[in-house]
Amino acid sequence: MNPLECVVDAASAGERLDVFLSRLLPELSRSSLQKALTEGAARINDRTASKNYRLRAGDRLVFELPEAKPLCIEAQDIPLDIVYEDGDLLVVNKPKGMVVHPAPGNPDGTLVNALLWHCGASLSGINGVLRPGIVHRIDKDTSGLLVVAKNDFAHRALAEQIAAHTFLREYRAVVTGHLREDSGTVNAPIGRSPKDRKKMAVIDKNAKPAVTHYETLEKYVGYAYIRCRLETGRTHQIRVHMAYLGHPLAGDAVYGHPKPAEKGLCGQCLHAKQLGFTHPRTGAFVAFDSELPAYFTKFQRSLTREG
Repeated sequence: MNPLECVVDAASAGERLDVFLSRLLPELSRSSLQKALTEGAARINDRTASKNYRLRAGDRLVFELPEAKPLCIEAQDIPLDIVYEDGDLLVVNKPKGMVVHPAPGNPDGTLVNALLWHCGASLSGINGVLRPGIVHRIDKDTSGLLVVAKNDFAHRALAEQIAAHTFLREYRAVVTGHLREDSGTVNAPIGRSPKDRKKMAVIDKNAKPAVTHYETLEKYVGYAYIRCRLETGRTHQIRVHMAYLGHPLAGDAVYGHPKPAEKGLCGQCLHAKQLGFTHPRTGAFVAFDSELPAYFTKFQRSLTREG
């Protein structure tokens, strides 16, 4: 990004610096702008200015983002199932077993490692770090669709849609037992479990609103195949909400009943099947669908249909 240089006019006098810049630079996220200002990216009349500086007519403003630092994660040539890609974003079909971000115990072989290799020079400097923008995540043992932003403009627009609940995320899952109602909504807040900090739970204190809409598509002996649509996107939301109803996902040893691999499953039977959102650049609504993966359909074939 080239430095922004301008002289403040009378109409902008009295405006806060951060508000003024956010209007001139809509491609920057609010957090990116605030961080840059905190680090001294703006100078007014040759002096570093804080984000809450009140502009005066005739002020000479220079704003320059620091050069993005390379992310200290190795780019790896890992095959990606790319459903869609353009200059602003890409949609990836993540396989079961792949972690999205490097973390203790999973330092490499992640989706981010693969994206760094694939995107190369097309990455953006999100929050001052050169990396692909993971807008939302799915668990290691959940398969399916993820959208990745290539620049701050796309990242900000997609994140705003998620916050406004206009971003479509639809999943398929197999749960244990049969839900009391064939369709319904779980509206129960989710937060960190006070009993086990590695798990999430439906709790009243220090929790965030969480809403999951579900519908039974097929019943099997001892299991049900369901569709879930997320209104919110809390960590492990579908897994926690289904366990809360007394019907944990098949294969989910964390929120179900720990036991040996369930009929060949390794981890929960959950697939992010559909995504839909307004494209940040074109303004058109775009939708994507992925087929159920082999592990999912194999497990379904091992079950006996009711009726």
